Amino acid sequence: MLPPIQLLDLAAEHAAYQAELDAAWRDTVQQAAFIQGPAVGAFAAELGAHLGGAHVVPCANGTDALTLALLSLALPPGTEVIVPAFTYVATLEAAALLGLEPVLVDVLPDTFNVDPAAVRAALTPRTGAVVAVHLFGQCADLEQLTIICQAAGVALIEDNAQALGATFTFASGSTAYAGTVGEVGTTSFFPSKNLGCLGDGGALFTRDAARATLLQQLANHGQSQKYHHQCIGLNSRLDTLQAALLRVKLRHLPAAQAARQAVAARYDAALSTVPGLQIPARDPRSSHVFHQYTITVEGGGRRDALRAHLQAHSIPSAIYYPLPVHAQPAYAYLGYQVGDFPVAERLCQQVLSLPVHPGLNGEQVAYIIDQVIASLF
Repeated sequence: MLPPIQLLDLAAEHAAYQAELDAAWRDTVQQAAFIQGPAVGAFAAELGAHLGGAHVVPCANGTDALTLALLSLALPPGTEVIVPAFTYVATLEAAALLGLEPVLVDVLPDTFNVDPAAVRAALTPRTGAVVAVHLFGQCADLEQLTIICQAAGVALIEDNAQALGATFTFASGSTAYAGTVGEVGTTSFFPSKNLGCLGDGGALFTRDAARATLLQQLANHGQSQKYHHQCIGLNSRLDTLQAALLRVKLRHLPAAQAARQAVAARYDAALSTVPGLQIPARDPRSSHVFHQYTITVEGGGRRDALRAHLQAHSIPSAIYYPLPVHAQPAYAYLGYQVGDFPVAERLCQQVLSLPVHPGLNGEQVAYIIDQVIASLF
C-alpha cells in the first residue's frame, strides 16, 4: 500500500536522526543556558564554514533578518527599496516597517526571479537598496544585479530564505554561495525551509567583519556589551535550543539537498514533454536546491483543475503565491494597479508546487507523476 504523501514530511525526515536531535535537546536543557548559549555561536561558525567562510549572525526569524539587514544600511525614511513583485510579503514588510518605500519590479517568466532589466529601469536618485529574492531554491542573476548595484552605488540585499546552499558561478569562473554576494544575505529557519528548526529562527550573512559586528549589535538591542547601547536595535536572538537542533540538521543538509534534487530530476524527466506544462527552468549559472518544485500550467483554469485532481487522489500541492504583493490590501498605498506587473500576475494564475522533500520514495514520486499526466493529457 502506498504510504500517505505529504507536501512536507518533517516527521519522516527527523526520524532518520531522531537520536541526535534528542541528545541535542537533552544537552541544552542540562546546560540551562537558553539565551545566547554555546550552541548559538557554534552553529553560526559551522554554518559560516558551510557557506565558504561567511560571517553568520543568528536572529529570531527570517523577517527580522530582512529588517536587520535594511536597518544596518541606515537609510533615511522614504528611501526606495526595489523588490520583486512575485515574492512572499515579508520582503516588502521589512522595508515598510522601517519607513522605507518598496518599489516593485517584475520578474522573469522562466526562473521566476527578479528581472535585472526591470531593476535597472526602476533606479532613481532615491534608491538605497535592491532586494534579490532567490525564489524556490535557485539564485537570482547575481552577476547582473551586482553590476547594476555597484554602478548605481546602492546596496544589494539577498533574501535567501529558500535557497540556502545554492551556488552561483560568475563569468570570471568564481563561485559563491547564495546570500554571500551582496552587502547582507538573509535566511529563515522556519520549519518548512530546507534547513529548518523546530520553531522560528533566522540568520544574516556577510563577508564584511565590521557589518557583522553591527548586525550583532542591532539584533541584541543595539548593544555591544550589556547595558551599553550604541544604536537602536531589536530583540532578535536565536534560542539556544533551536541552534542546538539546527547544528544536527546542518550535518544532514547535504544528503537532504541531494534527495530533493533526485526527486526533481525524476519530475523533470517525466514531465518535460507534457503539453501546456513547464517544468522549473534552470539558470545554468546557478545550482538549484529545490525548496519548491514549481511548475507552470498554461490555459485558463487548467492549473486549478490539476490541483483538484491531485487532491482527489490524495496528493497535496500548493500555490506560491496566489496573489501578487501589489494586489494585497496592505500595500494599496503604494499606488500600483492590476496590470502593472504582467509576469508576476500571470505566474500567480499558473504556478503549482508539487511535493519535493527527502522523505518521498520512488513509488510515491511515480504515483504523483502518473496523476499529473493523467490530469493534463
